[in-house]
Amino acid sequence: MKPGIIDRLIDRLDKLEPEEIQSLVLKAVQEKGFLERVFDVLREGIIVTGARGSIHYINQAACDFFGLDSREASGESVSEIFPGIDWEEVVSSGGVINRDLVVRYPEMRFLNFYIAPLADEESESGNSSGLGGFVIILRDNTQSRERQIKRIESEKIQAVQSLAAGVAHEIGNPLNSLNIHLQVIERKVKKRADPDLASELLESLEITRNEIKRLDFIVEKFLNAVRPTKPLLEATDLNELLNEAINFIGPEVADRRISITLNLTEDLPILQLDRDQMKQVFYNLIRNSSQAIGSDGELDIRTGFDDENVFVTFADDGPGISADQVSRVFEPYYTTKKTGSGLGLMIVHRIVHEHGGEIQFSSREGIGTEVTIFLPRAEKLMRFLPSKTEPQIIDVDVVD
Repeated sequence: MKPGIIDRLIDRLDKLEPEEIQSLVLKAVQEKGFLERVFDVLREGIIVTGARGSIHYINQAACDFFGLDSREASGESVSEIFPGIDWEEVVSSGGVINRDLVVRYPEMRFLNFYIAPLADEESESGNSSGLGGFVIILRDNTQSRERQIKRIESEKIQAVQSLAAGVAHEIGNPLNSLNIHLQVIERKVKKRADPDLASELLESLEITRNEIKRLDFIVEKFLNAVRPTKPLLEATDLNELLNEAINFIGPEVADRRISITLNLTEDLPILQLDRDQMKQVFYNLIRNSSQAIGSDGELDIRTGFDDENVFVTFADDGPGISADQVSRVFEPYYTTKKTGSGLGLMIVHRIVHEHGGEIQFSSREGIGTEVTIFLPRAEKLMRFLPSKTEPQIIDVDVVD
């Protein structure tokens, strides 16, 4: 309804019949209800305030953005929702404001809000005294922001891959050259050197050749890690793969006196996975947790599933990291370790995504870190099948 219609209706009450008054009031209520229903189906948030910023109306989308109840929010000051905005300045200027806002409760959102003044119809002056209030329009830019972040991450990964290929090429050529020269030296030593000296030199040459092979192997593995590859899928029991990974990396964890507890759901659906790549994911996550803990800590590994995914969670009681660091853990070269390369979690992220899965990373300083991998099921569990049994708990204390 237009501003002032109620006042004009009151002025005419003595001239109207009761039936006419009832009809007009009913029409006003119906129009108000219709507009509210229209605003409530919009995905944009709508807030209407008075001249001093008190909330007169807030639609459902805006309530969802901020975790509010419309009845409780009505009459409250809008400055409670938008901290950091000088509402005195907004009122005095009567201008338009367009800004971005990050909301962390009830969930992380990137919003854009637009504030426009509502002119009071009864005022003919164009100054701030003629303001009847403000309309605030909120748009949720979270998805577009996430797409932008993913695009930037993809560009960074491509840059890492190009750099890795260049580094491998630059290292590979000298290694090949060294091999050739070692072969030449070996032939000359065998022909011309004293037998005792030759034996000593050949031993040193063999050590050098083995070290060159090791460097070549490291470069090749590094390239395979950062280069996009198509997973070689085969039917895999995730619990079995976890046990293999733990048996392999167990001695390294044992040196740190870290207790690993396995909480494995026995009837996990079989997945189509690249066993070698997924083992690499598990190695990296277990090693990251053990390095974060340092020594004398606990790592809990558990598996489970729902209708869509099979998941495995790695939860440690290490020192954790801050919220601003959590948002950067999958960035190339970003590391919280003094000697880390910043590539481990990036590789984990790539492998999981190549399997069609997702990875969730959460951490709290002083409490620990939890990483969960979600992998899509090859076949959905039929509703009529028996429910899954209680998870089997296996305590593996890898302690010296």
